[in-house]
Amino acid sequence: MIKISSTSRIIIAISSLSLIVTYFVPIWRIDLFAPQYPEGLTMKIWLYTLKGDVEIINGLNHYIGMRHIKVEMFPEFSFLIYIVAFYILLGLMVAYFGRLAILFWYLVFTAFGGVFSMFDFYRWGYDYGHNLDDTAAIKVPGLSYQPPLIGHKRLLNFDAYSLPDIGGWIVFIAATIMLIIWIYEYYRHHKFHMNKPILGLLFISLFSISCNVKPEPFKYGVDICYTCKMGIIEPRFGAECVTKKGKIYKFDDIGCMVRLLKSGMLEESELKYIVVANYEKENELLDVNTSTFVVGTEIKSPMNFNTAAFSDTIQAKLFILQKQLKILDWHAVYQNIE
Repeated sequence: MIKISSTSRIIIAISSLSLIVTYFVPIWRIDLFAPQYPEGLTMKIWLYTLKGDVEIINGLNHYIGMRHIKVEMFPEFSFLIYIVAFYILLGLMVAYFGRLAILFWYLVFTAFGGVFSMFDFYRWGYDYGHNLDDTAAIKVPGLSYQPPLIGHKRLLNFDAYSLPDIGGWIVFIAATIMLIIWIYEYYRHHKFHMNKPILGLLFISLFSISCNVKPEPFKYGVDICYTCKMGIIEPRFGAECVTKKGKIYKFDDIGCMVRLLKSGMLEESELKYIVVANYEKENELLDVNTSTFVVGTEIKSPMNFNTAAFSDTIQAKLFILQKQLKILDWHAVYQNIE
């Protein structure tokens, strides 16, 4: 019977006890953003209830025939607290007995619980988004409103985000720590010495998978410009802002993005990416600070800001040969657009 080291058992005990926090914080959140709600509407899911702007969301969803969201819709709220208690006790058993085999089964139960929870959430979302009231005021044939399982989805003029909240991140981090300890202890007892850099790399890789915030390709004919509300159909002039929390704002014209940035609605410290479409390569997004911009009336952008982005100065100079255009950097473009 393989024994776990004392240090690992202490970490396991702390990780297990950290799940107690999930009783006092939300575990999941759904955020909705639209022009009429720039600050967003939020529904927070706790282990035993719903909180946030639930009634406002219900009022909006009523027009498209979605059911009234209420705690009674979720029988899971009646037993989730006991499931978390089970995992806390199981983790403490692992720490107390110090057996690697028990830790293995802890991970098996955790994986099963995670997959089942996401399936259950998907099942509810599918039913909620597809089974609509036939007498609703707004009906769009063939259109459903299933919220995203995780990540972002466009629902009419709303950007919907479904992401873990504090409690969800605690569960994920605790499970990741358990997995890393199992891997470390397994190889330690099988005469394979996993050095610290490899262990650190494993942790960073697992953590980075969950924090994969980045720009996303445009869906031409589907995406809508956040500023002007026009459909994005021209691949050469798009732009995006991505916040550190993963919210993505898309624009059909670089000028539309600049106007939103200047409005003060987004704090610069909140942004992780500000990118623009490469004029010469569809769906290649360029960092604004390393891009070269060409401006002039010979460039016809969707909203007449007439600004195109290139990957470097050489490409921009080749483009403007014999044209009445000028080259600018991002700072100048930002200052010139009002």
